[in-house]
Amino acid sequence: MRRGQFPPSGSAAAGALRRRRGKMADAVPAARWARAAAALLLGCCGAALASGIQDQAEQFFRSGHTNNWAVLVCTSRFWFNYRHVANTLSVYRSVKRLGIPDSHIVLMLADDMACNPRNPKPATVFSHKNMELNVYGDDVEVDYRSYEVTVENFLRVLTGRIPPSTPRSKRLLSDDRSNILIYMTGHGGNGFLKFQDSEEITNVELADAFEQMWQKRRYNELLFIIDTCQGASMYERFYSPNIMALASSQVGEDSLSHQPDLGIGVHLMDRYTFYVLEFLEEIHPASQTNMNDLFQVCPKSLCVSTPGHRTDLFQRDPQNVLITDFFGSVRKVEITTETISLDRDLAGFESKLPKDELTTEPLKYAEQLPVAQIIHQDTCMVRLYFRSSAQLTEDGAIPLPLPLLVAALEYMEDSSVFW
Repeated sequence: MRRGQFPPSGSAAAGALRRRRGKMADAVPAARWARAAAALLLGCCGAALASGIQDQAEQFFRSGHTNNWAVLVCTSRFWFNYRHVANTLSVYRSVKRLGIPDSHIVLMLADDMACNPRNPKPATVFSHKNMELNVYGDDVEVDYRSYEVTVENFLRVLTGRIPPSTPRSKRLLSDDRSNILIYMTGHGGNGFLKFQDSEEITNVELADAFEQMWQKRRYNELLFIIDTCQGASMYERFYSPNIMALASSQVGEDSLSHQPDLGIGVHLMDRYTFYVLEFLEEIHPASQTNMNDLFQVCPKSLCVSTPGHRTDLFQRDPQNVLITDFFGSVRKVEITTETISLDRDLAGFESKLPKDELTTEPLKYAEQLPVAQIIHQDTCMVRLYFRSSAQLTEDGAIPLPLPLLVAALEYMEDSSVFW
C-alpha cells in the first residue's frame, strides 16, 4: 500500500469484487461465441472445399468407365456384299483413329474382299467412290474370318464362354468398368440378322446374351449399332440396363446402299454407315460432341430409311454422353505445373545392384541333332522293327497291318531311304 492511501472499507471491496466477476462472466460467453463462429466458418469452408473436390472427381470420372472395347461384325459373304465389309472396316478405322487399340478390338469379317479374285484392286477395300479411301491398310488385324464368323462364336465372344485354348486376340476381356461398342452389319429382317446366308441370330438371343454380360459384370455401358434392313427390330427385346441402341431402319423398312462404283462393279457402303462415319471424321479424342448429335446425322432425307434409337434402358442422359465414351479410348490425365523427376532415384538404385544382375546372358538354342541323323535313326528303328517282326513268323512274312505298312513304305520312299 502506497503512502497516503487508506485501505478500502468492506462494502467497497465487495463491490469491486462483484464488478470483476461480472466482467469475467461477460467475457466467457463472448469467447464461446467466437469459438463457435470460427468452427462454423471452418465447417462451411471445409464443406465447400469437399464439395468442390467431389465435383471435380465426378467431372474427372464422368462416365464411370476405365477402358473401352469394340466388337465389329460383318455377317455377309460373297462379292455383291462388298459394302458390308467396307462398312465394318470403316468403323474399325475410326475407332482406331480415336484411340482404341487392336488389343481391345474384336474384328469379325465373314469374307475377305481384299483377296477376292473379282477385286480389280487386290489387297484393297475402298469406302469412297473413285477409290479415294482404302480402309484395308497394312495394320488391319482380323480376329475372326470366313467361316469362323458364326452365331455361336459371336455369342461366345460376348458372354466369355470360350475354350481355354482361345488366343487373347479372340477374347473380349472386358469388366464392369468397360464401355463396349458393338457394331453389326449384314442382311436382316424382322427380328433376325443372317450370318453367312446359312444361319441367323434373333433379337431374343441377342437380348439374352446382353443380359448374361450384365449378370457376369462384363460391361459398364454398352452402345449397340446395327445397319441392316428392319434394324430397329433387333433392339426391341433388350431388357438389360445401361444399353443404348441405334439402327439404320425401322420395322418394315429397307436399309439402302450408297456410292456405286463402276470400276469395282458394286456399291461401296450403306447409307447409314456412310453418314455416321462422315460425322465421326469430325470427332477428335478431346471432342465434347454428345450422343444427341449422333442421333441426327442421317435424317430420312439422306438415308431414305428412318433411323431409330432406344435410350430408355440407359441411365445417363444422352446429352451428357460423349461420343468418345464409346468410340474413343479412356485417357485419364491430370495436368500439373510442377516438374516431376522420374529418374531421380533410378541411378542410385542401379548403382546398388550388383553387376551380375544388370547383365543378362544371351539366349541360346537347345542343341539338336542334324536332320540327316534324325532320319537315319528313324530308318534304323523301322528296319529293326521289320527284322524282329519277320523273325516271329515261320515263312518270313511281315506281320504288319496294311495301312501301317503302306505308310512306312511311303515314308522311306520320300526320305530316299533304301533297305
